[in-house]
Amino acid sequence: EDKAALMQKLGRKELTVQLTEPLAALPPELAAWQLTLSEGGRELRYSFDRHAEGTGIPALLARMSELRLDFSDLETKQSSLEDIFVALVSERRAA
Repeated sequence: EDKAALMQKLGRKELTVQLTEPLAALPPELAAWQLTLSEGGRELRYSFDRHAEGTGIPALLARMSELRLDFSDLETKQSSLEDIFVALVSERRAA
C-alpha cells in the first residue's frame, strides 16, 4: 500500500502525561486506559487510535483529576511510517 493509506490504516497516536509527583504503580482506577508508566513513575503513556469515535482522553484526564493526579505537561505523538514498518515486520516474525 502507499504511504498515505498505511498511515491512515495503521497510524496510532500516543499521549504522554508528565506527572508532578512520581507514581510507584498505576492506580487500579486507571486500568480501563491500558496506560504504561515510565521515567521513574513520572510519565503516563496512553496509546490510542486517532480515527476511533472517541479517544478516551477527556475521560482519562477527568479521572486523573478526581484521583488528584496533577500533571505539568501533555504531549501527543503520531506514529511514523518507520514505526508502522517495524511493527509489521515484528508481527510477521512472530507469526
